[in-house]
Amino acid sequence: MKKRKIYVSALALLCVGALFAQNEMDAFRFSHLDLNGSARSMSMGGAFGALGGDMSAMSHNPAGIGVYRSSEVQATLDLNMANMDATWMGINSDKNRTKFGFTNFSYVGYFPTGRDQGTKSWNIGISYNKAKDFNREYRITGSPQSSLADYVASRATNAFGEKGGITLNEFTNDPYFNNELVGNWLPVIGYRGGLIEPKSDAGNNDIYYSAFGKAPNETTLRVSEKGSISEYNFSLSTNISDRVFVGATFGVTDIDYRMSSSHDESFGGKDYLYLDNSIETEGTGYSFNIGVIARPWDILRVGVAYNSPKWYRMTDYYYAEAGSYLSADPDPEFDDYTPEGSYSEYKLRTPDRWIFSAAGIIGTSALISLDYELTNYRSMRLSDRDGNEYNTNTYIKEDFKPGHTVKIGAEYKVTPQFAVRAGYIWQPSPMEKNLTSSNRDELVEVLPSGTIPHYTVLNTTNHYTFGLGYRFTPNFYMDLACIYRVQNEKLYPYSNTFWNYPEDGISPVVSDPAKVSAKTTRLALTFGYKF
Repeated sequence: MKKRKIYVSALALLCVGALFAQNEMDAFRFSHLDLNGSARSMSMGGAFGALGGDMSAMSHNPAGIGVYRSSEVQATLDLNMANMDATWMGINSDKNRTKFGFTNFSYVGYFPTGRDQGTKSWNIGISYNKAKDFNREYRITGSPQSSLADYVASRATNAFGEKGGITLNEFTNDPYFNNELVGNWLPVIGYRGGLIEPKSDAGNNDIYYSAFGKAPNETTLRVSEKGSISEYNFSLSTNISDRVFVGATFGVTDIDYRMSSSHDESFGGKDYLYLDNSIETEGTGYSFNIGVIARPWDILRVGVAYNSPKWYRMTDYYYAEAGSYLSADPDPEFDDYTPEGSYSEYKLRTPDRWIFSAAGIIGTSALISLDYELTNYRSMRLSDRDGNEYNTNTYIKEDFKPGHTVKIGAEYKVTPQFAVRAGYIWQPSPMEKNLTSSNRDELVEVLPSGTIPHYTVLNTTNHYTFGLGYRFTPNFYMDLACIYRVQNEKLYPYSNTFWNYPEDGISPVVSDPAKVSAKTTRLALTFGYKF
C-alpha cells in the first residue's frame, strides 16, 4: 500500500498564511527553467558552455565572456506561442496563448591589459534575462470514476496518517487558525463548502464521505498560469594567454507567478460542487556561477561550470472558495472561502547544476558544440523564514532524481556575413517512477499545496532549434532563432489515494490523469552592436 502521512511544517502561528503548506511540485515549478538567452545561443540549443563569445554565457559558464575581443551590447525580442493540447477520458481540448515581449538585454565591457602573455584582458558583463515564462492555459473535461469530493473525504479521514482524521470539533472551531491543521486547508474548505459529510454527528468523529455518494456526470478543470522568472547577472572574466578563460557571475532572480483554477463537477439535476483557487507568488533570490574554458588547441575548446542553488525568500498570496448544491439536503446550498488577506512566507533553495562542455572549431566557417548538464533536483529545499525545514523535503528526496540535459548545436557560415545554425535539446524527466509511472501500484499520493489539489507530472522534453545570423557591418549584426519545444505531461485533477478500510466504508480514490502535450513555438530576434 502506498500512503503518506500529512506533513506538519515547523511554523509558528504568526499569521493566517502560516497554515498554507507548499508541496514538492511548488519547489520544482520554480527550479525547472526554460531555454533562454540570445537568439544565437538559443538557435544552437544553448550549447555554449565551451564556446563563449555570447552573452548568455553569464547564466551558464561565465568564463565565456572572457572570449570577447571588444565591448558589445545586445537586446532580444521574443514572440512566444503556447499550445496546450489535453486529452482526458477520450475528450480532447486545446488552448492557445501568445505573448510578445522583451526578454534579454546584455552588455559586455572589454578591458585589455596590453600584455601579450598572461592576463591579456578583463571583461565585465551585465545582463537581464527572462529565465522562464509561465504563460499557458489548459482545460480538461470528462466523466471520471471518482469525484473531488471523494479525494477531499479521504484527506479529511486520513489527515494525520495512522493517527486518524480531522474531528468535527476541529472543523467547526476556527479551523483556518488552528495550528494543528497545518497542510489541511483542502479538507477544511471541503467540509465547510459541503463537499463531504461525517459518518456521524459526534464531535470526535473523524471519518468522512463524499456528500454526493457517486461519481460525477461531468468534471471540468480549467487552469491559467501567468508570470515569469527574471534574472539579473553581474559577471567578471579574464583571458589568460588566449588559452584559459576564467569567470564568475553573481545573479539576482525575481519570481512573479500567478495561477487561477476552477474545478466544477455536476451530478445530475441541480447537484454540483466547485472549487476555485488563485495564488500569486513573489520571490527574490541570489546565486553565483563559476566556470573555466580551456583551449588546448585552436580546433578544440572544453569547459566546466558550476551553477549554485538559488536561495529565495518567497511570499504566497492566495484565495480559495468552495461550494456545493445537494438537492436531497434540507439546506441544499453551501459555500466557504479562505480568510481575506491570507499569505505565506517561506524560503526555497533550488538545485545546483554542473555543466560539462566541448566544442570543435572547423576552420573559419563552422563549429559544433555539446553540453551536458547535471542538475540535482533532490537537493531542492523548502523551509520557513527562520530556516526550519518542512517535512515536504522528505518527499522531494523520494520523488525526484538527478536531472540530465544534453544540448547540441552547430553553426555554418555560408559567407563571412551570413550564418545558419541548428540545435537540439533532450531532457528526460527528473521525476521518479512513483510520480511518472502508468502503473497505479507504483504511484504515491501527492499531498495538496494548500487548497490546490491539481498538479502536473513532467515527462520527456525535446527542443528543436534553428536560426540565422547576418552581420550588416563589422559592428552591427542581427540574429533570428526559432525554437520548437514539445513537453509531455500528465495532469492530475487530484491525487490517487491508497487507504483501504472496508469496515469503515473507506476505499482508495482513483484519479485519472489527462495527457497533456505542451507545444511552444518561439521566435527570438537579437540586435547587437560591437564597439
